[in-house]
Amino acid sequence: MRILYHLPLSPYARKVRLALNEKRIPFELRVERVWERRDEFMDMNPAGTVPVLAEENGLVLADSYAICEYLDEAYPELPLLGRTLAERAEVRRLVSWFDGKFAREVTANLYYEKQMKRLMGRGNPDAAALRAGYANLKPHLDYLGWLAETRLWLAGNFLSLADLTAAAHLSALDYIGDIDWTVNDAAKDWYARVKSRPGFRPLLADRVSGVNPPPHYADLDF
Repeated sequence: MRILYHLPLSPYARKVRLALNEKRIPFELRVERVWERRDEFMDMNPAGTVPVLAEENGLVLADSYAICEYLDEAYPELPLLGRTLAERAEVRRLVSWFDGKFAREVTANLYYEKQMKRLMGRGNPDAAALRAGYANLKPHLDYLGWLAETRLWLAGNFLSLADLTAAAHLSALDYIGDIDWTVNDAAKDWYARVKSRPGFRPLLADRVSGVNPPPHYADLDF
């Protein structure tokens, strides 16, 4: 059985979990406490980050984008990167937006400060970082809402890795109660569609010690 090393609220690990689920590829989850820097794990990924995917044939892959590109090429029956050059370029642009710009401006200021610092024993959240994260979140939700209003899915007429990437980041923040879904109805409606998919349900069942999600977290109808 292939193994995915992860942390339950890691947006990057969640993205790979969603991709595997959408493609109906069986896998086993193993929690990796990256701050422990296990020798065996560091041998698999010297960067010391999750996700890491260990295939049954011994192939080990690190980095969420590299893993998702591999999955789309190795299991092409249900493509998540699009079929045309234009589609693939747009999917990649949006994946970069959420894994890069959104992650720097929002995820790092909220998820890292409130969750990862606690796990790693690095003190209390930085108040300035939290303020920046909350301030940055609204324009990102507005942009996501605009995409959802003008397209069937974020990158076009098909569910893609762009949707899974955005949902992975938002679901981690939603778990810790940091998203006010009333600020953009289109973004909320899009997220409700994504989290209603069968492949999303395992993420909604995640629970983290010491942190309880808000009541709406696992509610498919909000």
